[in-house]
Amino acid sequence: MASVVEAALYQDGVRVSSPATLADTYRELRDQPSGMAWIGLARPTEAELLSLAAEFDLHPLAVEDAMEAHQRPKLERYGDTLFVVLRAARYLDAPEEVDFGELHVFVGPDFVITVRHGAAPDLSAVRRRMEETPELLKLGPEAVLYAILDAVVDGYEPVVAGVQNDIDEIETEVFRGDPEASRRIYELSREMVEFQRATRPLVGMLHGLMAGFSKYGTDEELQRYLRDVADHVTHTSERVDGFRQALTEILTVNATLVTQQQNAEMRALAEAGFEQNEEIKKISSWAAILFAPTLVGTIYGMNFTHMPELHWVLGYPFAIALMGVVCTSLYVVFKRRDWL
Repeated sequence: MASVVEAALYQDGVRVSSPATLADTYRELRDQPSGMAWIGLARPTEAELLSLAAEFDLHPLAVEDAMEAHQRPKLERYGDTLFVVLRAARYLDAPEEVDFGELHVFVGPDFVITVRHGAAPDLSAVRRRMEETPELLKLGPEAVLYAILDAVVDGYEPVVAGVQNDIDEIETEVFRGDPEASRRIYELSREMVEFQRATRPLVGMLHGLMAGFSKYGTDEELQRYLRDVADHVTHTSERVDGFRQALTEILTVNATLVTQQQNAEMRALAEAGFEQNEEIKKISSWAAILFAPTLVGTIYGMNFTHMPELHWVLGYPFAIALMGVVCTSLYVVFKRRDWL
């Protein structure tokens, strides 16, 4: 079927068969009681999951989760079967964003079933690695679970490096006054929320696995491998927490810088308005001063027949003097009010 990426049977860490269908896998596993089946599926149909559930006695709640996807990372034990949900991540260089995938893993006494929703992680690489180290693969399904956990956690490292580079670029954009910085901070903050949801539960999940080492008789070598994965995921989780804090601080700094820039622009506008008002005052003052003699001259230039001052010997000097007095008075008034 198209959703079955790969199915294989292993005996003592070595692949002994590669069945083409789920039915063949069931039949061959029954013929090899000491073997282990590793079935990889990508976005399987409901019929396929129900078939797997019937064959391997998978819990209905776990099967329902695998069908619906969009689950939080978790580890649950149903009898002798473990059900693990993981959120894988990969960094896409071109759009500079983080792409998340979802992986469901059923681990039983003689089988491992992986149900992948998304492009990450590359489980074919995990399978090749395990087949190249049969001494690890012969430890059984728990060893496969370790390898999957290790691949998911190792996949976080390029994401951490990419995000760190994005934060460095954002810091430069913020202090450069790039208007797109706020949008980029918001988008990266959303991705870090998702990244945090993917990594933080893993810490508790791995500690839960380690707490069951004695009860379930986990191989000592496998215990060391799982502790190493736990250390890596703890470090990654701390880095992601640091990224969220850094982005919060950058957003605060960006808001402060934007506010300062807006205040500077408003201050510049206010100063420009003040200077403009001063110029208007000066223009208005000189216009008023020049208007006064124009008004006097206009009145005396009408040449009415019955005008008292028309034939007065001192009429002209009086008109000139009146213009001068009015202009001087206006000049003094405007000067005292700092309009000139």
